Amino acid sequence: MACSDNLHLRPMTELFSSDHASAYTAYTTYTTLAFAITLCLGTWFKFWLAGRQMRHVALHRQTVPPAFAERISLAAHQKAADYTLTRTRFGLMELAWGVFLTICWTLLGGLSTLNQWLVGWMGHGLGQQVALLASFVAIGGLLDLPFALYQTFVIEQRFGFNKTSVALWVQDFVKSLLLSALIGLPLATLVLWLMAASGSWWWLWVWLVWMGFNLLALVIYPSWIAPLFNTFKPLEDPQTKERITQLMARCGFTSKGFFVMDGSRRSGHANAYFTGFGASKRVVFFDTLLAQLNPDEIDAVLAHELGHFKHRHIVKRIIALFSLSLLGLSALGWVSQQAWFYTGLGVLPNLGAPNDALALLLFMMVTPLLGVVLGPLFAYLSRQHEFEADAYAVAQTSGTALAAALLKLFEDNASTLTPDPVYAQVYYSHPPAAERLGRILAPTN
Repeated sequence: MACSDNLHLRPMTELFSSDHASAYTAYTTYTTLAFAITLCLGTWFKFWLAGRQMRHVALHRQTVPPAFAERISLAAHQKAADYTLTRTRFGLMELAWGVFLTICWTLLGGLSTLNQWLVGWMGHGLGQQVALLASFVAIGGLLDLPFALYQTFVIEQRFGFNKTSVALWVQDFVKSLLLSALIGLPLATLVLWLMAASGSWWWLWVWLVWMGFNLLALVIYPSWIAPLFNTFKPLEDPQTKERITQLMARCGFTSKGFFVMDGSRRSGHANAYFTGFGASKRVVFFDTLLAQLNPDEIDAVLAHELGHFKHRHIVKRIIALFSLSLLGLSALGWVSQQAWFYTGLGVLPNLGAPNDALALLLFMMVTPLLGVVLGPLFAYLSRQHEFEADAYAVAQTSGTALAAALLKLFEDNASTLTPDPVYAQVYYSHPPAAERLGRILAPTN
């Protein structure tokens, strides 16, 4: 491991030498300025978009769009507008808090202080590296905890969506914490060990581990993890089960089973989804969904989910995720060897000792800034996938039934019918209601 450590630190010792002091100072200054400017511009852009969204929704609050006037009441439309406005304002509070924490961790020296404290207590080594990652995650989770509580027990409660109790929320929180520790700590230890022991190509080995972990999670999540939080019962209604079986056979799909999830135990929102990978695929309906949709509408919603599989949307998204993670890790492999990457972000690197955990944490805080550029692109691709899945559902079932089901879901989930067009283009992973239903009900369909 000593050889690997020297490989990691050689560029740092060179930059700290007198011959490279001026270059090091310049790189540090450029890094700090680039980070600060990107953070400020990204934050301003998000606030500007949120302002557009709130003004647009508030402006159209008093009138139901003509295309929906016969199906959506003014009261339901206003509830959706109020829910959207409340969530958007709350999102701005979360955004401001997140930016403040990012600055505290980086430029104000929070991460550097935490690292130095752990080094003084534990010394250098793999144990200290793992402890740094775990401490960062734990502190961040505690600092974000009030927002999670407010989201559930104030906002969701105010609009009638929250069905969970404090006891159940605490139970879920403890389960999530234990599960994160049981899975996250061994994974983090393996990643840090690979970074220290695999030489300059460590990022490739870490990427392979990350890819394998995600694929494994797709297989084990439906059968082993999801049941820890929800109850999944086989679909018992014989008529509904028969219709779904025929639809899937007609579409050329097989599944491990059809299940109903007790979504109403925690939330009033409704949904349905396909989960799993390979032989572990299963169809899951929220009990709230089955209570609201008629048989034709249930078929249409399921056909939409089948459309995602038919067009290989899941596989495409996995490939995109793995490709981006490979690019990101390869970039991290280079910047992790540059002293200005640490000092430019307010962190004093360890000299003569590994900096792998510091590199990972700094990279985790820097890469979200790229979301301002990549986010709209992936949102656009996601909307195109939704259009393709809708078209498949219309071909297999009924466009009228699908439109009726989506309209019920829009109303049930208090999704605004009048989002700001620019905001929707940047953020929406699903097309706005008017655009989506317009395509579904178009004469060509």
